[in-house]
Amino acid sequence: MKKNHSKAVLSFFFCVKILFTGMGMAENTSIPVNVGVVLDLDSDLDGRIALSCIEMALSDFYATHGDYKTRLVLNTRDSMKDVVGAAAAALDLIKNVEVQAIIGPTTSMQANFVIDLGEKARVPILSFSATSPSLTSIKSTYFFRATLNDSTQVNAISALVQIFKWREAVPIYVDNVYGEGIIPYLIDALQAVDARVPYRSVISPSATDEQIVEELYKLMGMHTRVFIVHMYGSLGTRLFAKAKEIGMMSEGCVWIMTDGLTADLLSSPNPSVTRTMQGVLGVKPYVPSTKELQDFRVRWKRKFQQDNPYIIDAELNIYGLRGYDAATALALAVEKAGTTNFGFRKASVSSSSSTDLATLGVSFNGPTLLQALSNTSFKGLTGDYHFVDGQLQSPAFRIANVNGNGGREIGFWTPKEGLVKQFVASNGTNSNSVSGISTVIFPGDTTAVPKGWGLPTKEKKLRIGVPVKSSLRQFVDVTRYPSSNTTIVTGFCIDVFDTVVKTLPYDLPYEYVPFAKPDGKSAGTYDDLVYQVYLKNFDAVVGDITILYSRSLFIDYTLPFMESGVSVIVPLEGHNIENAWFFLKPLTWDLWVSSLLFFVFIGFVVWVLEHRINGDFRGPASHQAGTILWFSFSTMVFAQRERVVSNLSRVVVIIWCFVVLILTQSYTASLSSLLTVQQLKVTDVNELIKKGEYVGYHKDSFILRILLGLGFDKSKLIAYSSPEECLELFSKGSGNGGIAAAFNEVPYIKVFLSKYCSKYSMIDATLNTGGFGFVFPKGSPLVPDISRAILNMIEGDKMKEIQDKWFGNQTSCPDSGTSVSSNTLSIKSFWGLFLIAGIAALSALIIFIVMFVHQEGRVALRPSDSTTSIWSKIRHLFSIFNQRDFTSHIEVNGIHLPSMGMASQSGNSAHTEIHGYPSSAGCDTSRNSQSPQVKDNQKSNVNHETPPRTDQRSNAIIHQRTNSY
Repeated sequence: MKKNHSKAVLSFFFCVKILFTGMGMAENTSIPVNVGVVLDLDSDLDGRIALSCIEMALSDFYATHGDYKTRLVLNTRDSMKDVVGAAAAALDLIKNVEVQAIIGPTTSMQANFVIDLGEKARVPILSFSATSPSLTSIKSTYFFRATLNDSTQVNAISALVQIFKWREAVPIYVDNVYGEGIIPYLIDALQAVDARVPYRSVISPSATDEQIVEELYKLMGMHTRVFIVHMYGSLGTRLFAKAKEIGMMSEGCVWIMTDGLTADLLSSPNPSVTRTMQGVLGVKPYVPSTKELQDFRVRWKRKFQQDNPYIIDAELNIYGLRGYDAATALALAVEKAGTTNFGFRKASVSSSSSTDLATLGVSFNGPTLLQALSNTSFKGLTGDYHFVDGQLQSPAFRIANVNGNGGREIGFWTPKEGLVKQFVASNGTNSNSVSGISTVIFPGDTTAVPKGWGLPTKEKKLRIGVPVKSSLRQFVDVTRYPSSNTTIVTGFCIDVFDTVVKTLPYDLPYEYVPFAKPDGKSAGTYDDLVYQVYLKNFDAVVGDITILYSRSLFIDYTLPFMESGVSVIVPLEGHNIENAWFFLKPLTWDLWVSSLLFFVFIGFVVWVLEHRINGDFRGPASHQAGTILWFSFSTMVFAQRERVVSNLSRVVVIIWCFVVLILTQSYTASLSSLLTVQQLKVTDVNELIKKGEYVGYHKDSFILRILLGLGFDKSKLIAYSSPEECLELFSKGSGNGGIAAAFNEVPYIKVFLSKYCSKYSMIDATLNTGGFGFVFPKGSPLVPDISRAILNMIEGDKMKEIQDKWFGNQTSCPDSGTSVSSNTLSIKSFWGLFLIAGIAALSALIIFIVMFVHQEGRVALRPSDSTTSIWSKIRHLFSIFNQRDFTSHIEVNGIHLPSMGMASQSGNSAHTEIHGYPSSAGCDTSRNSQSPQVKDNQKSNVNHETPPRTDQRSNAIIHQRTNSY
């Protein structure tokens, strides 16, 4: 009975099982879709966390989308942290399982080859942890980066460097695809904010602790104290531990982590790790805190503990969240792609091609799934989820500061607003602080912002190179004391640098190191000295170093502390005043000739204008010629006796007297200058080149290149090493082993002229240079601070005090401008005056000729006399011009006299001359025709017995004389 009862119970349960199985098969009409998962699962916690999140994503997705026809079936493979293992797993999933997509792999190096497999088989590859920008260069349409590209964070890092005004940063990165991919983008971002990368520290993924310490000591030997770390968490943990051991986590150092390292070390903080990285800054993607995310954290924690009871204190990280969203996106896309064509088209290959790659099929559903993934968008746990060209976009980054047992959030970075203190995803950003972020606690437990650079700890002082000079020691003077084995460096440049350093807001220990051979002599040229900074033999160079473009290509200069330039020293020469023809020197020959011609020309014009109406300009030919010359040349001393009657003559004479006044005064001034001021033997650089003169230049200086560039013959250039040697070359003279001029920098010339200004001068032919500046390595952070200190000192009185100390008061030596280059006047200085006088004289002459021809030509050139030739008519016209014009206006002692009548046509008739103006002798009415006023005057003179006036021109004298015409 009992046995039968048991059989009945078993039969009942069997029937129930069959019934429920049948019902389940009826209800389950979904289509399974194979999907591959390739992760590092063996010993990597992140891989297990990500896999659990992927599984929960599909469970949550289909729990809320039960009506979907497709169901993703996960086919998981362990890549075993190996590139080949990841490739083999992907190949197996595509070829043997025929998966429609692959989630993974973990690293960028693994993704490199897997992406090619997906492209070949048309299987989408979704990696939520391969962040290297180098993967973008593969340009595979079937690769979807379900995480952020590392290049998206470089602007956030550079913003931190900019806001704290750090000028240099050294990236420390792992030596693989992941580490190298970000470097070009990081360097570009730093350069955009005026920050340099003087060195890149590369650490092997398999580096030992000793190798890490060796690299850190190398960094300690440099000036830069800002380090940007980009590597995996396991390597980063060891790096920070060793950095703390050797003292690189102390005050003055700055450490910034990229988002990958920040996520690895701060998602589940380990006190033993965070103790070694106090004060470190880090960036990580912004993930909005939502109720869904908080609920998921609780559920995930419970499930993960159930599945992995032996793992304690595991924390959900960004990789798990990215995996969750990637699985959700793939489930949505598969459903959108449809339920058909999940097969593969087999490759048609020959029997001899038996490799796995050759027999790899092609997915029929690949292009459709590709399109569906590109158009998929939803709100995931990490925020808005949407692919743009196969890449996710980030709205912002969090800025974290490691303090205590974890990371303290101090601000955000957004593409639009930059660094801000608060971030509100719905309406943008809001900044409530000046700096944009909260107070940062830097290494050494200090809130003081580090300078970002410091002295190399293995070197106690800066090694400052100084030149060893044999002359002009006012600038730099190196004195050796063999007995005490000490060296003292002094000079103008040294005092300037010492004063500048004292004004810096921080202590800067340094020592001067002469650039010399063991015997104490100079070890090379200034170019060689400057190049030592580039070779890192010196930390800086202080001295009279000229700022040149060619040098600035490999070193940096401060702002100039002394103006400079290249100019020319030339000898002064006196004048031989005992020379009989010295009086001709004030004017050039062309001005002498021009003046002589104009004197004659003006005299001739005045004679023409006065000849017919003024008796002073009449008489025998020799007398008239003498009158022309006498009248014209006497205007030089304004001693002419002859009166001019014509208004035209008066205009010409007035203008000419003004010209003569200017000429005589200029001649006097020039002659005085020639007698008192010394002259320059050379006035222009081009003059030296044209004449082929020998010139000198300072030995081992850049001036030689300038002279060759100006066109000087190299055989005509002679080097000198001291002012005394230059003086000796001048004394020999050009062509006799000496020089006609010497080229040097202006500060050196001023020192030379302070001793020899009575014999030499500097001509105004300065070739500009950048001045004297201090030399530092390219990108040195000291350059801006010292440049500002130099400006501050130049604007005050300190610079003048130092100059007076070393160069004295140079005002006792006259400026080179007082020695004029030439006192000789040329026609170029007066051609305007001659032009005015010439135009006035010609205009008056033309006006007179026109008036004369108009008055007299109607009779002399009448056309009725056809038998007379043209030449005879012209001669007749000239004869009329030679006759006296009695119709003109005459004035005697201010009394206007009427016309005296026409002159006799015969050449022998006598005439009466009144005040020098003849009248016809045959005219008896001439004496009786005097005005009553004249008669009264004459009578008054007789009655009162007034003595006659000595000035014959002021009295009316009537006398007889034979007409010479």
